[in-house]
Amino acid sequence: MPIELQARAQPVVGGVARDEPVDEPSAVVLERVSRTYAQARAHRDRRPAGEGVQALADVSLHAAPGELVAVVGPSGCGKSTLLELICGLQGPDTGRVECDPAVLMPQRDLLLAWLNAVDNAALALRIAGVGRREARRQASELFAELGLDGFEQARPHELSGGMRQRVAFVRTLLSGKPVLCLDEPFGALDAITRTEMQEWLTGALAREPRTVVLVTHDVEEAVLLADRVLVLSARPGRVVAELTLTATHPRGRLDAAVLDARERALAALAAGGRT
Repeated sequence: MPIELQARAQPVVGGVARDEPVDEPSAVVLERVSRTYAQARAHRDRRPAGEGVQALADVSLHAAPGELVAVVGPSGCGKSTLLELICGLQGPDTGRVECDPAVLMPQRDLLLAWLNAVDNAALALRIAGVGRREARRQASELFAELGLDGFEQARPHELSGGMRQRVAFVRTLLSGKPVLCLDEPFGALDAITRTEMQEWLTGALAREPRTVVLVTHDVEEAVLLADRVLVLSARPGRVVAELTLTATHPRGRLDAAVLDARERALAALAAGGRT
């Protein structure tokens, strides 16, 4: 049975291991959470009728206000389910979930075809009651920062996949929620744009701290951006390792602390995949 995260002796890159829990409020709390999908999901997974698919098993995760926690693991290990639990889009079968208001940025951009780019980005503000002109103004400011200048009036079908993802990212930020759940937010971007977006996110969080739970398949991205990295096993997802990074931002891909954390995470993934 996994040890509760706050009681776990944490391997640290670039600092001293914290063996004792820190008495601080948490923006995100999952304690011993398990989730199994019932028969309909099992059929899609080619399981016998009546046999469910367990996505998560006894997972605990705590995130302090302003902390960025990255979650990595093999495909199908329950990472997206974890984010939906945090956002209250579904409930656990067992365990406890307590979180500040959270917003989910899913893998697909889900832009509305009948709205232009800036109105798609401003949608969260409009739903919150902000006037159209002010909502467009706030969205347009972020467009400039993210290299979307000049595409405010473009429809989703006129944008590249990477540009659509950036519009969705603006929409997520403008929700104003204190907790951001990001599901592979940069997965559709080319390598150069992905690097730029990672750097922009680091800067944006320094200016306006949010609690972030980031799901990614990219271990390097996780150790570049996160304060802590949780490694999940193959399905059902269990926490098999937790790395705490104390190196300051911005971090370089060839920094010794980053390389060491990357190797630790990859080793944990390899071991977890065999369990």
